[in-house]
Amino acid sequence: MTTALLLALALPAFAADAPAPAPAAAAAVSSFDPSALDRTASPCTDFYQFACGGWVKAHPIPPDQSRWGRFNELAERNRLVLRGILEKAAAGPKTDPVDRRLGDLWGACMDADAVEAKGTDPIKDELAAVDALKTSSELPALLARLHAEGVSAGFSFDSDQDYKDSTKVIAEFDQGGLGLPDRDYYLKTDAKSARLRRLYEWHVAKVFGLLGDDLPTAAAEAETVMRVETALAQVSQDRVTRRDPDNVYHREALTEFESLAPGFDWGAYVADAHAPESPWINVVSTGFAAGFASLASTTPIADWKTYLRWHVAAAASPWLSKAFVDEAFDFGGRTLTGAKELKPRWKRCEELADGLIGHDLGRRYVELTFGADGRARTTQLIDALDASLSQDLKTRDWMKAKTRKLAQEKLAAIARKIGGPDQWRDYQGVVISSADLLGSVRSAQAYEVRRRLDKIGKPVDRSEWDMTPPTVNAYYNPQLNEIVFPAGILQPPFFDRAGDQAFNLGAIGVVIGHEMTHGFDDQGRKFDAKGNLSDWWTPEDARKFEEKSQCLVDQYGSYEAVPGVKLNGKLTLGENTADNGGVRLATMALDALKKAKAVGGLVDGFTPEQRLYLGFAQVWCSNQTEESARLLAQVDPHSAPRWRVIGPLSNTPEFAKAFSCKPGDAMVPAKTCRVW
Repeated sequence: MTTALLLALALPAFAADAPAPAPAAAAAVSSFDPSALDRTASPCTDFYQFACGGWVKAHPIPPDQSRWGRFNELAERNRLVLRGILEKAAAGPKTDPVDRRLGDLWGACMDADAVEAKGTDPIKDELAAVDALKTSSELPALLARLHAEGVSAGFSFDSDQDYKDSTKVIAEFDQGGLGLPDRDYYLKTDAKSARLRRLYEWHVAKVFGLLGDDLPTAAAEAETVMRVETALAQVSQDRVTRRDPDNVYHREALTEFESLAPGFDWGAYVADAHAPESPWINVVSTGFAAGFASLASTTPIADWKTYLRWHVAAAASPWLSKAFVDEAFDFGGRTLTGAKELKPRWKRCEELADGLIGHDLGRRYVELTFGADGRARTTQLIDALDASLSQDLKTRDWMKAKTRKLAQEKLAAIARKIGGPDQWRDYQGVVISSADLLGSVRSAQAYEVRRRLDKIGKPVDRSEWDMTPPTVNAYYNPQLNEIVFPAGILQPPFFDRAGDQAFNLGAIGVVIGHEMTHGFDDQGRKFDAKGNLSDWWTPEDARKFEEKSQCLVDQYGSYEAVPGVKLNGKLTLGENTADNGGVRLATMALDALKKAKAVGGLVDGFTPEQRLYLGFAQVWCSNQTEESARLLAQVDPHSAPRWRVIGPLSNTPEFAKAFSCKPGDAMVPAKTCRVW
């Protein structure tokens, strides 16, 4: 369980297009962009428009994107660096195993003609295995094989840190097996949802057609897929329910698991997955486990074969011929997110390398972009925000001494990871061939499945990273009680080593405070200093926390993602709490920096306080398609960018003072919310 600053919904696909010419180097991203302002707008009426109106007008969404913001600008600059690394590795002697893997994967991915020539041959063995399925008793072995090859069908089987023993790793069963982004896509009855299901069913039918089926057969098969996936959706937990750690932790022995979910041979699956013996399995959703097991034994085997055939094709589509890629993008990109064009092949190949062998790519990226001074300067900012949160915990008058003491102990125990891991993965056993794209993908995926399952029964490795270093993101992991800042985000506009500290504090400083606050949001607060799921709050303090959190639920639940679609205040509670906390902590840290004379006076005509809030707001300047906004409102635990700015600042009295806003102004509501 990790809580990231930004959710990225990637829908990669690989067309049989010719390699594009190398793009020009991206312009450097500045921490503060005066041209991004809309000076005709009042900061007290709509601060997002004031801070970002100029940027929004000048930066339409590129046709291969569904969202475009300053995160994306930085990601594009990183992407160019990564392309340079990959091209150098492909052209070099490849004597180093890191460069050999990178170069060969790049070569395999960029060879569109070779991919096209193979057609569906790369998945013929998997399709044959599905076709050979005779009885439901053979399902465990087949699913174990498909899971190892990166096919997400039926359910998820993985490893995870034991929620109540943070020193150990246990097996974990979870829900899965859907082709649409969320269970609610199958269950909602409104007209838009019904239309999207029809489009999805037609998309599935067209993929069956690409596999060689005639239209009537393909249409019937698509109906079968929809029927099976809808049945899986009906027994799946919703996203709000899953936000509560107590709802996703049910530690069972294997025999108990088999008793609560009869109808599927779980022992056979675990054995066929070659998972190490473990006395415990966390059955994340007991309802889904029972529901899936029932479906496994009652659904006709012909339906399972159709469903699995679809998921084999869907999983492989990004690495098959142009027809498969175009169809995957038409639905997954154009219909779901509103993107108008497929990304150029080189971008998709860079994403593939980062996703499959990200430690190889990240190692070279860190060498080029992030030195010891970057780590030292980031540490200084973390120290300042840490002191702010410590002071905040001391002054929260609704907390009793016992809870306050344990909260301080948890804060003091938060581990920090900056830039990149100290120990890089060696990808031993991964076979990358420049002549076999899908084979290379499967080898890397099999390595990752094996790596994760091999952790079962072993002590927790607290040095691991859940993100690759080039990622423009950050996260807090409550089970490890750690904050993690990849090198990819420690650059302008978030962090300018030579820039103004007030802007830095508003950008990366709020990010740091955001991640720290996650340790005390509605999810994080349920884990103790060692990362154990533990009720360390007094009942009265917990009740007061819930009351204060409800204020944020109501506030953000009133905001619209697009006209007629409101944010889910419960789904976004953790991120909203962290956003508000991050702004609060950065505001407190600025006072300390001013006293230490580490921040100057006016810059670009703005005071230090104004620069802090502008630095915070401008990292969220963005445009997005209506389709993307609708999708994210349903599945994303983060609020839309506009409300990530408006919400926290309207709760911050110091913001109103900085811009001389008065009661009655839109940015100074009569009722404000504050948890931390």
